[in-house]
Amino acid sequence: METRRLGKTDMEVSILGFGGAEIGLEGPGASLSTVTRLLNAALDEGLNLIDTGECYGASEKLIGRAVSGRRQDFYLFTKCGHPDGMPEEDWRPDSLLRSIQRSLRRLRTDRLDLIQLHSCSEEELLRGTVIETLQRARERGYCRYIGYSGDSRAAYFATQCRAFDCLQTSISIADQEALDLALPLAREQHLGVIAKRPLANAAWRTGRKPVNSYHHTYWDRLQRLDYPFIEDSSLETSISTALRFTLSAPGVHTAIVGTLTPGRWRQNAGLLEAGPLPSRQFETIRKRWKEVAEASWIGQT
Repeated sequence: METRRLGKTDMEVSILGFGGAEIGLEGPGASLSTVTRLLNAALDEGLNLIDTGECYGASEKLIGRAVSGRRQDFYLFTKCGHPDGMPEEDWRPDSLLRSIQRSLRRLRTDRLDLIQLHSCSEEELLRGTVIETLQRARERGYCRYIGYSGDSRAAYFATQCRAFDCLQTSISIADQEALDLALPLAREQHLGVIAKRPLANAAWRTGRKPVNSYHHTYWDRLQRLDYPFIEDSSLETSISTALRFTLSAPGVHTAIVGTLTPGRWRQNAGLLEAGPLPSRQFETIRKRWKEVAEASWIGQT
């Protein structure tokens, strides 16, 4: 598995990371035995980046129990600001620090590689307290680096303020705002860029509007974008094209994809063996986006 230096950090990360939301949130979630098989197989195949969040149900606990014994084999990222079991986000300093401490316990580690503010608003970022709190967490040794996970204007401000080491934001064939808004500045500042939702939830997978309403925005956009490579290719080829598009975007270092299926990470990794998307194909997808995308098509959390 190819690795890339994550911006100005010292982390050489696999270009395909693992996103921990699905194992904690999809349906009843995943069993410990499934997560143990899934993550250990992926680590054996070259995965070295696991990203999760406190509000992803049992995700942190499952990851901690499944692979904490291999902590030296991977970089571990999490997010704070939406305490598990709480109906509202909470950006108070004490709440954020307690959240990080809970994450450390659940993940069974003494220190995280990256802590990220989770979809914090631009207004909250402007106040500065949340940023100061993450800096305090780093000073206390809770983490090595701090980052922002979010989209649109808030992601741009997080990049502009020069306080963070990494930016995690939505980038896909159906979500390209960040390629014009936040990424050019992120590249100038050598920020590590983590692409979330890089497959646009493969919303076209069944050829019908997905049951999960979380996928509807991308489905609706893709109907308008009407990419020929989705219509004319096999599902595997279209997924490969979509994932390679995201990882071919200038400034993107890694993409995180979740799954409940052992072996699926390896399958997705295999789709990347063809290398970056040819520049002509990449620009064709970008051109179509610019022709069709509306001003309301902002980054999706």
